[in-house]
Amino acid sequence: MEKRLHKYVEFTDLKDMLEKTGKLYGDRPAYKFKTDEEDKFDIITHKEFRDDVNALGTALINLGLKNKRIAVISENRYEWGLAYLAVCCGTGIVVPMDKSLPENEIESLIERSKVDAIIYSKKYNNIMEKIRQENKYNLKIYISMEENEETPNVYIEKELVNKGKQLIKEGNREFIDAKIDSEKMGIMLFTSGTTAMSKAVSLSHKNICANIMDIASVIELNEYDTLLSFLPLHHTFECSVGFLYPLSKGSAIAFCDGIRHIADNIKEYKITAMISVPILFENMYKKVIKGIEKQGKLEKVKKGIKISNFLLKFHIDIRKKLFKEIHDKLGGKARLFVSGAAGLDPDVEKGFNELGFKVLQGYGLTETSPVIAAENDKYTRIGSVGKVFPSLEVKIDNPNEQGIGEIVVKGPSVMLEYYENEEATKQSLKDGWFYTGDLGYFDKDNFLYITGRKKNVIVLKNGKNIYPEELENLVNKIEGVKESMVYGRPDSDGDTTVCCKIVYDKENIKEIYNTENEEELLKIINDEIKKINKLMPAYKYIRNVKITDEELIKTTTQKVKRHEELAKILSEDK
Repeated sequence: MEKRLHKYVEFTDLKDMLEKTGKLYGDRPAYKFKTDEEDKFDIITHKEFRDDVNALGTALINLGLKNKRIAVISENRYEWGLAYLAVCCGTGIVVPMDKSLPENEIESLIERSKVDAIIYSKKYNNIMEKIRQENKYNLKIYISMEENEETPNVYIEKELVNKGKQLIKEGNREFIDAKIDSEKMGIMLFTSGTTAMSKAVSLSHKNICANIMDIASVIELNEYDTLLSFLPLHHTFECSVGFLYPLSKGSAIAFCDGIRHIADNIKEYKITAMISVPILFENMYKKVIKGIEKQGKLEKVKKGIKISNFLLKFHIDIRKKLFKEIHDKLGGKARLFVSGAAGLDPDVEKGFNELGFKVLQGYGLTETSPVIAAENDKYTRIGSVGKVFPSLEVKIDNPNEQGIGEIVVKGPSVMLEYYENEEATKQSLKDGWFYTGDLGYFDKDNFLYITGRKKNVIVLKNGKNIYPEELENLVNKIEGVKESMVYGRPDSDGDTTVCCKIVYDKENIKEIYNTENEEELLKIINDEIKKINKLMPAYKYIRNVKITDEELIKTTTQKVKRHEELAKILSEDK
C-alpha cells in the first residue's frame, strides 16, 4: 500500500462521479470526432455527454427496465459509453459483452446473464433478429445504436435520448434522482476465454470507483489531455482506465479508426495519452527505430540519448527538444503511454522513456476492477509493474527460495463474487483475499514483479520451475520474430521437454534473412535459440522449435489463449 501523490475528487459511485466532475469540467471536450477539415473536430462536451446519459437512462426506465440487466455490445464508439453509464447510473445492471465473440457465444452469454434488454450496433442485426424470432431467452427489448435502423420492434438509441430529454422537460426525475447502492453488483463482466470457461465477475460501483480514485491519486491526467481509445471497451482495463478515468478528469476521448491507423490517429487528434497492450507499444517502438535506421540517424540518436541521460541526473530534461522529429511523427503532444494486460518488453519501456515519452506499466485483473499496481508519476522501475495501489494490500503467498509465489490482494476494488459460481468464488476468495493465479515477487523497495501465470508454469521432474513468459521475452527479441509461445511437452520418461512455437514476420522476413524458405528460416532461428540457451541454466533450454507465419490464437486484448494454442499444436503433431 503506497501513498497518494495527487489530489483527486472523491465519489461514492459512478453517478456521483458524473455529477461532481461534470460541475468541474462541463464545458471541456469529452469526445472528439474528425471532420473534413484538418485540426477541426466535432465536439461533445462533458455537460452534453452527462445530459445524454440522464436522457437515455430516463427513457430506459420509461421502457420498464428499472432494476433490469441490460447488455451492451458494439465496436468502440460514443453510443457504447453512453449506454454503459445510462444503464448502471440509475437504471439497472450493465453487462458489457465482447464484440469479437461468434454468434453462439453471444447467445450463450445472453442466456447466462439473463439480460432483459440489449443495446447493440448494426454488426449484430442478424443475430439479434434471429434471437428475437426464436424468443427463447429472457431478452425482450432490443435497442439499436444506428440512427437509420428500420427493423420493426427495435428501439433506436438516439431516439430514446430525445424521448428522455422530453420526459425530463416534463418533470420526470426517476433516473436523475435514482439512488445507487454502491455495495451491490452494478456491472457483470465475463472473463476472456470460451463461454464454457469464462466466469461472470460481479463488480460494484464501489469496486470501480475505488480503482478510479486510486489511479487519479498516482497518475496525472487533466482536462487538456486527449486519449486515443483503441482496446475494446468491454474489457475492464480500457473501460476503467481509458474511459471512466478520463471522464472523471475532464479529459477528451477520440476513437481509433483501426490498428493500421493508430500512428495517423495519434497525429490527427494530437493525442497526449494512450492506454494499450504491450504488443502495440512494442510494434510502435520497432517502427520508430526502423524509421531512424532508414534515415541513417541511429548513431546520432544514440549519442543524443547518452547526453540527455547525463543531463537528467541534474534534472535537466531536453528529450522533447532533442528528439523533436520523433515526437512530431506522433503528433508532437504524446506524453504518456500506459501498458497493461501482459508484460511489456523492458527494452521498449526504456527506449520510449529515453526518447522522452513516459511509459508506465501496470498490472491487474477483471476481478480487481482492474488495476492492482502500476508505475506512476514518482515511482518507476524498468521490468516491474510498479507499486501497489494506495487502497490495496498485496502479499506473496507461499513464496519459494527466490521469493516468488502467488500474488494475493485485498481491498475495496476486489470483486464481490463470481456470479452463480460458488465453487470458483470459494477457490479465489479466501478471508477477503483474492488469489490472482499470477506469480510474482517484491524487490527490496516494494516494486512488484510478475513472473507468469501459476497454471502456465512448466514443472520438471527434478522439481525445477520454468516460467514461459521469461523465455518468451528473450525469444521475441530475435529479429523477425513477431510472437512466441513456450510450452512443455511430456516425454516418454515422464519428464518434460521445453518447446517453443514461433510466429515469424512474413512481411519483412526476406529483407532480414534473404530467404522465405521455412526450412532455412527454422535453421536460422534455431541458431538464435541456441544463443539464448547459452544465457541460461541447462534445465531451461528450449529444445524443440516450430515456426509459422500464422498468428497465435488470442483474446481481444491480444493475450495468447495458451490452452487453445497448445491443443492446436498437439493435434497438428499427431
